[in-house]
Amino acid sequence: MSLAYGIQLPVQSQSTLYAEGWEADAGPADLVAVARAVDGAGFDYLACCDHVAVPRRLAAAMSTVWYDPVATLAHLAAVTERVRLLSHVAVVALRHPLVTAKQYATLDHLSGGRLILGVGAGHVREEFAALGVDFERRGAVLDESIDALRAALGPEEFPEHHGKFYDFGGLGQRPRPAQPDVPVWVGGSSPAAVRRAALRGDGWLPQGDPRERLPAQVARIRDMRADQGIDAPFTVGAIAEPLYVGRAGWEVGRRTLTGTPERIAESLREYRALGVDQIQVRFRSRSRAELIDQIRLFGAEVAPRLN
Repeated sequence: MSLAYGIQLPVQSQSTLYAEGWEADAGPADLVAVARAVDGAGFDYLACCDHVAVPRRLAAAMSTVWYDPVATLAHLAAVTERVRLLSHVAVVALRHPLVTAKQYATLDHLSGGRLILGVGAGHVREEFAALGVDFERRGAVLDESIDALRAALGPEEFPEHHGKFYDFGGLGQRPRPAQPDVPVWVGGSSPAAVRRAALRGDGWLPQGDPRERLPAQVARIRDMRADQGIDAPFTVGAIAEPLYVGRAGWEVGRRTLTGTPERIAESLREYRALGVDQIQVRFRSRSRAELIDQIRLFGAEVAPRLN
């Protein structure tokens, strides 16, 4: 099987953990230009993440720049042709499943069936409190939200779900998603998140697992699915190290994987041997132009060597 690759977009979230300096002054035109480059370079998906509001105590590290994922992905769907659209990740417990389903079903409909719904538990207590959601029970709420969303994003115009936190039926929603089954990828690397991905998801989006941790996590997922008799297709993801194709000529950081296309591809091919199906990449860059050059170089020179 081939190793797929996607990218978390710049600009739309600007945590100090990964944002480049040029992103602070960037905006919609930059997002569109990068998305078009990603689409043209053969990437499997582009991704946007989700926070409704960031408390003052975390703002210095996280920043308060978090574009809404549905609005952003819908905007970018209109200026791209083939690349899939991933929420990485939507904190779906913050919203009623019928609201989430309406938003993402519309996005899938408008984009011609390009949605991948990535979901996660969230971690900002104040965000949950402001929206009236129990932070301590967010895992249980997320579990049921996935089940409710499976129903609400399915083929039925009048979906039904009867659970502990949500109960609905006899309420119609159109347009329906263009896909008969919207893929649900579950984010997180805690034991609870890995179990949730294995038993409720179509894929797993780890959060920062280094390479050496992946084999054990993948084995755990496979064992849990086998124990439950689940044999449906499942996509294992990984977040690769920061990349720079070629010789940078500037300090890109000691963890950045850099060098010739073959050297980078050789390193990334190791993920396939670890049981990974898709990798998410991020490039070091000092400007939009440099990022787009990196995206194009990766698509043209590294991607053909991945498989």
